[in-house]
Amino acid sequence: MFIHELGKKGIDIITQFEGIIVARAEHLTGCNTYGIAPQNKPTKEGKIERGVTEWFDEGRIKIISEGVTKQMVKAQDNGSDTNSDNPKI
Repeated sequence: MFIHELGKKGIDIITQFEGIIVARAEHLTGCNTYGIAPQNKPTKEGKIERGVTEWFDEGRIKIISEGVTKQMVKAQDNGSDTNSDNPKI
């Protein structure tokens, strides 16, 4: 059972890495981990650099704000087939 909801803004209490919880994984060993995507700010040139989602154990995450809702990111086509980060089966 997961204790954190997808879409919440969280921070890793060890590294201070923060962002939106975009994924969760339950492991055979019993631990839960969460993928946190950073919210990158534009550079001086106006470019947004792509951030890498990092994974953290459940106990290391503190929720710091509401983040985003599923309705805010809902799209007609969810794009999961075209996301290059998705694992290939």
